[in-house]
Amino acid sequence: MELSAIIPHIEVLIFASEKPLTSLEIVELINNAFGFMDERVSLDQVESCLDGIREKYASEFYPFEVKESGGGWQFLTKKDFHKTITQLNGDKFLKRLSNAALETLAIIAYKQPITKGEIESIRGVNSDYSVQKLLEKELIVIAGRNEKMPGHPLIYTTSKSFMDYFGINTTEDLPKIREVLAEQLIEGTIINPDDFTSNTELPFQDEIIIEEETVVTFNEDGELIENKDKEQKEETSSPE
Repeated sequence: MELSAIIPHIEVLIFASEKPLTSLEIVELINNAFGFMDERVSLDQVESCLDGIREKYASEFYPFEVKESGGGWQFLTKKDFHKTITQLNGDKFLKRLSNAALETLAIIAYKQPITKGEIESIRGVNSDYSVQKLLEKELIVIAGRNEKMPGHPLIYTTSKSFMDYFGINTTEDLPKIREVLAEQLIEGTIINPDDFTSNTELPFQDEIIIEEETVVTFNEDGELIENKDKEQKEETSSPE
């Protein structure tokens, strides 16, 4: 089957599906639909079609796009139309997570699988309510129990809904912690020697007393060349 004939079938499958479809699921569904054909559709063919579909809907002509999110492919409206859609869906799109829930979710996302006790040891506060809310919103799931810990506590991981909610395909798409911290680093202040001088140029080897016990010396280019104790300076300059 020609790729041009496969593309419309992939589009309708993604459009009609209530959940994100993986490439393998699309292959299986199309082959089931054309079971009478001797030549089956391959994964490579479907992925080539998906590349073409993505490029097609990336055009400014379309207000939506095909994106791999939440573990599979789905049609998503583009960010430019977010405010328009919120009018239609009301509070559904306006609900936000509390700071406590976001903290808990971030810990689970980066430390999963993790128990509630481990979450609380990191946050320093009780997290029962936050964990319960995240479970209700289906952003996290109970993935079993930790058999190595006393009492075999429940362990939590993020869900496919979590990936869909944040527009990522796997947890590997999360920003690395070192990248987040790097953005928060404060650059050092560059001190210009001219900032220590007045409008009048200082003669060569001029000295400025910054504090009572400190003498700072500059050369003719305004570069710091000496920094020593005032008493030592006086001893050096005093006649024998």
